Parts: sequence; C-alpha cells; structure tokens
Amino acid sequence: MFTGDRSGDWLYRALHRAGLASQPTSTARDDGLRLHGVLITAAVRCAPPANKPTPTERDACRPWLEREMDLLGDDARAIVTLGGFAYNQTLRILADRGHPVPVPRPRFGHGVEVELAGGPTVLASYHPSQQNTFTGTLTEEMFDAVWTRARELVRC
Repeated sequence: MFTGDRSGDWLYRALHRAGLASQPTSTARDDGLRLHGVLITAAVRCAPPANKPTPTERDACRPWLEREMDLLGDDARAIVTLGGFAYNQTLRILADRGHPVPVPRPRFGHGVEVELAGGPTVLASYHPSQQNTFTGTLTEEMFDAVWTRARELVRC
C-alpha cells in the first residue's frame, strides 16, 4: 500500500527515520523494504471518487480491516491512523469490540492520542496526501513526531 505514490514517499521516509522501515522508499513489492513492528492497512480498499469514501464503501470494507486487526491479536500497542476517516473507523471498530473508547469520542486532529485501557493507543495524523503536504497542512516534522511517539509507545 502506498508503494510508488507521493503519499508513500512521505510515509516510507518517515517510517525509515523512525527506525520502523529498512529503507526510505518503496517502489515495488520486491524492492527490499522491510517494516519493523508495523502493519500497513486501509479502512477502505478502493479509490473512491474525490477520495471521499461513502458509508456503504466503509461498511463493505470493514470486515477486511477487522480481520487484519484480528491477526494482530492483543499485540498492537499503537495504531497510527492517517486521516479522519481512518481515525473514526478505527475508534468505531475498537468501541464495537468492547474497548473503552471515550464518549464523546475525541475529535480528530493531528497528534491526537487516545489511550485505551487494556488496549492500543490510537494516534491520529493528517493523511500524507498531496493536498496536505503541498499546502503545509502536514509537514515532515509533524509526521515524524507521530511516528516517534508510536515508536515510544511500542517500546515502552
């Protein structure tokens, strides 16, 4: 996922700087990239028009995201969400699974951290889309701070 596009350029550089990836780029499936303690997945499996997934698309893709979360079991200590859509879907799934997600749910914003008792900490980041990176809404320093925090949570 994100291999060979500008969002991936940002993501893999940041993961590499945080010590979570073997190299700062990913251009193909067999390019040698190795992730360290990281799973990359998506809340939706398609590229919807205008990058705005519908509730129907969100719900149709939810079983795949849940299965991947199942594979992690209780090992996940941090979940980094890229964008408000992923943040809301992750908290929705965790709440449905009985994790103590605060009510009302904390509003999405870059750097928001939601610690769940007995579960993972959810970290929110702006998505590294061109819309966010070209405008300065997301800077490399901001993105690095989220990945540094994720690494701290995993190693604690």
